[in-house]
Amino acid sequence: MAPTAQDRTGTTDLINRQAALGEQETGPREVLERYRQASINQSADEMRRIYAIHAVHEFPFAYPGVPSRLEGRDAIVNWIAAGWKANPLKYERYRTLAIHDTKETIIVEQEAIGTSASTGEFTLPNIVVLTVHNGQITRLRDYVNIPAAAAALGHDI
Repeated sequence: MAPTAQDRTGTTDLINRQAALGEQETGPREVLERYRQASINQSADEMRRIYAIHAVHEFPFAYPGVPSRLEGRDAIVNWIAAGWKANPLKYERYRTLAIHDTKETIIVEQEAIGTSASTGEFTLPNIVVLTVHNGQITRLRDYVNIPAAAAALGHDI
């Protein structure tokens, strides 16, 4: 059933009141952009703010030596921050190829673009399935392109 004009107006009024009170819901697209910016900035503090305390971050196609699943905000953020320190890759921007979304989950086809201290400029294609609740990541499935990541790092697979 299509919403009536009154339903649409009521929803708009509610959103406007929430925004005025600073209570507007942060959806998955906004959280994705915050996640990307935290990655570019290599900011553990920013990452900590966007992951829920019991979040799960998974790598279904894990590179050797990379865990396939991280559980809990602290474990996720600590692992990411350690990777920034040990890793020669510096993300500079993201290119979105497509986004498919529902209310709390989006599937993102994207490329991370940056510079590697080992190999120079790189483009890492990947797919991310991102689930958000209350403005925080509750689950992130990161389908990393393993051959592209290895090449950017200067490794053979």
